Amino acid sequence: MPKIKVVPCSGIGKVLGLLARESALAVTDRLCPDIAETACLAHLVTGEVEALQKVEGQSCITVDGCPAMCAAKSVEAAGGQINEQFKVANVMRNHKGKNAGTGTALTEDGWQIVDELADKIARRAKELHMEVTQNG
Repeated sequence: MPKIKVVPCSGIGKVLGLLARESALAVTDRLCPDIAETACLAHLVTGEVEALQKVEGQSCITVDGCPAMCAAKSVEAAGGQINEQFKVANVMRNHKGKNAGTGTALTEDGWQIVDELADKIARRAKELHMEVTQNG
């Protein structure tokens, strides 16, 4: 059974990108390792065959830091089936005034935001996995 792909933006040097990556990794490494895996956005963007094959026609969740939506656009261009798009900027609206950290290090508040977002992503990944399993 193929795993749900969770693809975060790169957002290197930006706290929203770091939040996206850490949230995706929490899902694939800790919360749902048996049903979810990540794909490298850079490999998708550069057209690496193995990365493209990993997402093509597969159920995907994207996690974008900013409105540019690079993860969603790249997964779509690679032929992935985007079942959910999470936007870190939208999650941050619930945390006005909190300092999440920098592009290289999260604060305690930042890690709490990661946990909150990862829980949302994990719930959706589990729902998608059930749908894929039932529709087999």
